[in-house]
Amino acid sequence: MQRIKITRTSNSSIDSLDFNNIPFGSTFSDHMFEADYKDGEWCNFEIKPLRRLSLHPGNAALHYGQSIFEGMKATKHVDGTPLLFRPEMHSERINASADRMCMPTFPEDVFLEALHMLVDLERDWIPPTEGSALYIRPFMFATDEAIGVRPSKSYKFIICTLPVGPYYPKPVSLYADTEYIRAAHGGVGEAKTAGNYAASLYPAKKAMEKGFDQIMWLDAKEHKYVQEVGTMNIFFVIDGKLITPSTTGTILKGITRNSIIHILRDEGYQVEERLIDINEVISAAKDGSLTEIFGTGTAAVVAKVDRLAYQSDDFSFELQEDSIANKIKAIINGMRSGTIEDKYGWVVPVKSLAAKSV
Repeated sequence: MQRIKITRTSNSSIDSLDFNNIPFGSTFSDHMFEADYKDGEWCNFEIKPLRRLSLHPGNAALHYGQSIFEGMKATKHVDGTPLLFRPEMHSERINASADRMCMPTFPEDVFLEALHMLVDLERDWIPPTEGSALYIRPFMFATDEAIGVRPSKSYKFIICTLPVGPYYPKPVSLYADTEYIRAAHGGVGEAKTAGNYAASLYPAKKAMEKGFDQIMWLDAKEHKYVQEVGTMNIFFVIDGKLITPSTTGTILKGITRNSIIHILRDEGYQVEERLIDINEVISAAKDGSLTEIFGTGTAAVVAKVDRLAYQSDDFSFELQEDSIANKIKAIINGMRSGTIEDKYGWVVPVKSLAAKSV
């Protein structure tokens, strides 16, 4: 494997960071990992000071949307060791997105080594407060400088890191939309591609104008089967059972979702992955058997839902301290801080590889 070069910044900006007041997504750490795809192979592996990019006006990603990304987090063990959560799954998922978007896959060994080296270098940027983390954003985009509807022959792969606070500091309200869709069978709903999120902005804006935080998407064909929320997978607790939409190609295969399903089943809960009709949800809300709704995702971890509206029905939910959502969030956060045993081997201590600089 080509060695990863490290060039350290001579002008760190960490002293300007207020760890008690970190907005989500707008504060970047000092360094980034960068690689190029040229002539059929990945090359130029380097960790370098964060920099602006220079793009040609004919950049293929700007015109034809070949752009994918991942979302990850690094936290700290109580002993100060930086920790990653299921990094191999993120490598697999970004490569699945690459396949769907006709882009080259990125070598998993380089991906994992770059993660360890970058997070080790930026360990002081990891916030110590529970619910905060160092958000990790790997992404890839086309770099051909030509106009034409075809796959690019060159690409850039970058990993940036950002200290962040909680994504949803309070419970969220959801509007089940019957006009707009997120994805259809045969489309790119399962890929974590930029266009999916661009397409969601206008419907989300309309939902916010109605007084809601997010859209809860329904299926494209019948507009009745629950899919996911704009930034999360979704779980319903009905008659004590947890129900979450199955991943049938139109929703993201959430890594937090997968982890929570494993934990809940080990804790003795019955979890169903299946199609769930919005009318089933509304009926359960009306008869009181729907006791919780919560979303899951890397950014949100677990976000409680306190309101759901569909057509003329609008329900508010009382949030209990002993909720399943609170319990599962505490387990995930505990595993990420080392205060709860990780019996699955999901939490990976960051290796001290920064000394390999050249």
